[in-house]
Amino acid sequence: MPKHIVQIYTDGSCLKNPGPGGWAALMRYNAHEKMFSGGKVETTNNQMELQAVISGLSALTTGCDVEIYSDSKYVIDGFTKWMDGWKIKGWKKSDKKPVLNQKLWKALDKTANGHNITWHWVKGHSGHAENERVDQLARLEAEKIKDIHGIK
Repeated sequence: MPKHIVQIYTDGSCLKNPGPGGWAALMRYNAHEKMFSGGKVETTNNQMELQAVISGLSALTTGCDVEIYSDSKYVIDGFTKWMDGWKIKGWKKSDKKPVLNQKLWKALDKTANGHNITWHWVKGHSGHAENERVDQLARLEAEKIKDIHGIK
């Protein structure tokens, strides 16, 4: 039985690093689209990039073939090149130091389970329509957090 094919476009934004940040994910299945977004008062760009992917995958209710489009080599390389080694080493890097953003990486590992994921790197701010949409929404979320909390 063929799986559903879903495209997820993601981006994260941080106004200061660390500082107020936002994330956004656009999920597309056939002609249907759904946007997800959120933010956090004190975060980093990498954390928001991870949260965008986690949130997009968390919205799926059944195992799918998923194409994830991201401008974050950190997230893509972390998932495709580094995560298996981190898990074998007890979530430690090759220098024996703990993996940064470990809670988010573990959440991504869990939400990815049951899906067949193909990763696509998209150059940020290059006119890619969907990447521009999620970038804009992630920035708006970060600005909203900044304004709500009166952060300068």
